[in-house]
Amino acid sequence: MAHAKNAEPDLESSVCGVLREPLAFWQFRWVAGAPDARRIRSIREIERLSFTTLDGRELGGYKLRAANPRGYLLVAQGNAMLADQIMGVLEFFRNSGLDVYAYDYRGYGLSEGKSRLKAIVSDYREIVTALNAKGYGRRYLYGMSMGGVILTNAVGPGGEYDALVVDSSPSRISGLGCPEEYDPVRQLPADGSKLMLIIGLRDRVVPPRDIEEMAKVVQDRGGVVLKSPEFGHPLMDLDPASRRRRFQVVADFLRR
Repeated sequence: MAHAKNAEPDLESSVCGVLREPLAFWQFRWVAGAPDARRIRSIREIERLSFTTLDGRELGGYKLRAANPRGYLLVAQGNAMLADQIMGVLEFFRNSGLDVYAYDYRGYGLSEGKSRLKAIVSDYREIVTALNAKGYGRRYLYGMSMGGVILTNAVGPGGEYDALVVDSSPSRISGLGCPEEYDPVRQLPADGSKLMLIIGLRDRVVPPRDIEEMAKVVQDRGGVVLKSPEFGHPLMDLDPASRRRRFQVVADFLRR
């Protein structure tokens, strides 16, 4: 997937503070580490992806190919993760009949550019548009932690998708110095019937109280809110069975 260059001059400018935002992303990238192809060697039907953004940055990622896909699932991971670190667990969704896509965020791992919120949101807006043009029967989005912040902003209140699962994302990020327009709670559609919000009551990364405002909005607009006393932060549950149950909840929502 590629586009001609049509650069927006300030796409990689900081919107959450000229010092705070670059430093935060530097810390997240340091935790995420370097890509390692050995992590995906044993995964069947996996394809390396390259996506060129409108401003000419090449983003790297992976696709898990289903035999007869009924739709696609675009996964946006947490801010301290790389795509190759999660493709193994995402086979769960490929095995349920979906082509699964995941990319390294701009500036992380396989992806070029400076890691900036505005740019990453723009990247995922482009990726969703490109995937929607592929003719899939169903269009699904799953954002974990920061990934939920990215996807809610990328699609906005009028986005074209069949289901969006926001898992353990804060209602607002304006308290971190970002503009209020990037607060996920401000990006939700008036009709919330395609939304699911997951809150892990054991989450110590994004405490449930930081998600409650969005939970009320989703519920009031007809969406599904799951508060689980079993779940912690996505992919940080110590019990593999808890992770499987979490993914099963997501898969069941997507099958509605």
